[in-house]
Amino acid sequence: MAFGWLNVWWTSESENVELNRFKNIAPTCWEIEPTGEMRVPATIYATKELVEEMDSKVYEQLCNVASLPGIVGKAFAMPDAHWGYGFPIGGVAAFDPNEGGVVSAGGVGFDISCGVRLLHTGMKLKEILPYKETLADLLFQGIPSGVGSQSKIRLNDFELGEMLCGGAQWAISQGYGDSRDLEYIEENGVMEAGEPSAISQRAKERQRPEMGTLGSGNHYLELQEVREIFHPDAAKSFGIELGDAVISIHCGSRGLGHQIGTEYLRLMLDAAKRFHISLPDRELACAPINSEVGKAYVGAMNCAMNCAMANRQILTHFTREIFRELFAQSQLSLVYDVSHNTCKIEQHMVHGKSKRLFVHRKGATRAFGPHHPEIPEKYRAVGQPVFIGGSMGVGSYVLVGTQESEKLAFSSSCHGAGRSMSRTQATRKWKGQEVIEGLRKKGILIRSQSLRGVAEEAPEAYKDLHQVVHAAEISELSRRVAYLTPHICIKG
Repeated sequence: MAFGWLNVWWTSESENVELNRFKNIAPTCWEIEPTGEMRVPATIYATKELVEEMDSKVYEQLCNVASLPGIVGKAFAMPDAHWGYGFPIGGVAAFDPNEGGVVSAGGVGFDISCGVRLLHTGMKLKEILPYKETLADLLFQGIPSGVGSQSKIRLNDFELGEMLCGGAQWAISQGYGDSRDLEYIEENGVMEAGEPSAISQRAKERQRPEMGTLGSGNHYLELQEVREIFHPDAAKSFGIELGDAVISIHCGSRGLGHQIGTEYLRLMLDAAKRFHISLPDRELACAPINSEVGKAYVGAMNCAMNCAMANRQILTHFTREIFRELFAQSQLSLVYDVSHNTCKIEQHMVHGKSKRLFVHRKGATRAFGPHHPEIPEKYRAVGQPVFIGGSMGVGSYVLVGTQESEKLAFSSSCHGAGRSMSRTQATRKWKGQEVIEGLRKKGILIRSQSLRGVAEEAPEAYKDLHQVVHAAEISELSRRVAYLTPHICIKG
C-alpha cells in the first residue's frame, strides 16, 4: 500500500453527504449518534449549506475516528471539513493514554505542524503600493518556493539535530530573527521531548536542503491589507488597524514531515495488529500512546513541529531582509504563529474531570479562549489569535479563540476554506495563466514556479471562505477580528 497525501480525495470523486444521517442539534451543529463500532458520538460544526456540500467520506471518516480506542468526548469536524487521509481534514479528536488511547499519524497529517504566521509590516498598504511590482519580484526571488524547492542553507548533522530539538529557538540562536518573536509562537517556538533518534536518515536527508522554503501546493506568502475590523478590542490587542499592510506565511515541515508520516503509518499498521486494534480503515493506522511505536512517533512528530516552526522563522528572516531593501526602517513584528496538523498534550475537562489528553488536530487549529495561561500575556484578556486562510484570490481572516470552544471541541477551530473540488478537477477547468491574469485585473499579483500549481489552487476550487468563517463564529469556535485581502501572493 502506498502512503502519501496524494492518495486521498484526488483519486476519485465522492457523493455528497445526506443530511438525514445527522441529528440537527443547532443551526451549525450536526451530530452522529454512536452506531456499530463507534465508541463516542461525532459532531460536525457547519451550516446546512456547508454540510450538504461535504462529500460523504467526511461522514464515514468521522465515524471511523469515533471508533478508535481511548477516544474521549466526541470526534469533531470543523466547518471546512473534507476528505483526508484517515481522518477528515478539519478533524479533531482527543485520546486518553490511561484508557488505552492511541496516536495516529493519519490524525496529524503528512505536513506535520503546517501553520500560519502573521507579520505586521508597520506600514499602511498605501505606502507599499508604489513599489508593489518590485516587492513581488523581490519576494519571489528571495523566498524559495515550489516542488523540491531548496534554500542556500545546508545543515550538518550536528546543526540538524539542534534544529530538530530547538525549533524557532534554534533558528533565532542562528541569527534568524529576534528573541522577542518567541513569545508570539505556540509553545514559545519549541516542542519539548523531540527525539531525533526516532527519525530515519532518509527523513533527515530530505530536510537537509529545505530549511527556509515554502514548498508547494496550498502554501503561500502573501502581502495583505487589513480591510475590515469586527472586534476592535482584539484588533487593538493584536496591533492591527484598518489599512495596515501585513504578511501571512503558510507552510510546514516540508519533506521531513511527509517522510515521518509515511514511515510511521507503516509501523502503526503492524502495531495495530500486535495490539489487536480493529481498524475500520487502514489509513487510520495507529498505536497505543504508551507503546514503543506510539512514543517514538510522538518524539519524531515533536521534531517535525520544531522543524516547521524553525522553517517559518527562517522565512520571516528572509522576508524582513527583503523588506529592508525597499523600506530601510521596516521591522515586521510577529503577531502570532499557530500550527495545524498537530497532536498536542493538553489539559481538558471531560465529564467534569480535568484530563491529560493527546489532542489530534488535522487541518484544525488550537483556539484557546481568554485568560488561558498559554496565551501571550499581551493577548490574554481577549484570547488566542486564530488564522483562517482562504484561496489566493479571496484573502484571510484573523479570529480569536473563545471560552466556549473548550467545551465544544477541545479549544479548536478551522484553519482554512477547505477544498470544494480535487486538484485534477481544477486543472481540467482552469489554466494557470488565465488564473494569474484574472487575479491581476483585481489588483492581486501572483508569482509561482508552476502554472499547473496555480490552476490547482484556483480560488473557485475552494469552499466559500466567508461561509466557513461565519459557521465557525456562529458555532462559537472562534470569533472574527479582522478580514485581510491579498495584494501579492508568492505561491508554493
